[in-house]
Amino acid sequence: MNQEVTEFLDGLNHPLRAEIEQLRKLILNAEPTLTENVKWNGPNYCIGDADRITMKIQPPKQIQLIFHRGVKKLEQPKERLLATNSKLLVWKENDRAVASFKNQTEIENSASELRNIIKDWIKVTME
Repeated sequence: MNQEVTEFLDGLNHPLRAEIEQLRKLILNAEPTLTENVKWNGPNYCIGDADRITMKIQPPKQIQLIFHRGVKKLEQPKERLLATNSKLLVWKENDRAVASFKNQTEIENSASELRNIIKDWIKVTME
């Protein structure tokens, strides 16, 4: 885990810090090629310079994982990038989805599915 991200989070005194830490570990363990930094006022995960998952931690009522293809708007694929029926993901566009968590139990209950989504997301967005 990136020390810069840890220090950033230390300064926030976030009420869902335990959930943030739980998700940080899950994301980095699910896909070892990911690196962590701070972007858009939250933990961000990328491969090289390619941003792929961003953690939205404000407002502090829930934690959201935004699955995306980076900063630049790209042409929309005709179909969703992941062919999944996961109830974890709310699709905003065919190349952007959001997973939301309110507590550690929700994260624990969906950890296996979330790991698979992370692995699949990185695979399809890096092709």
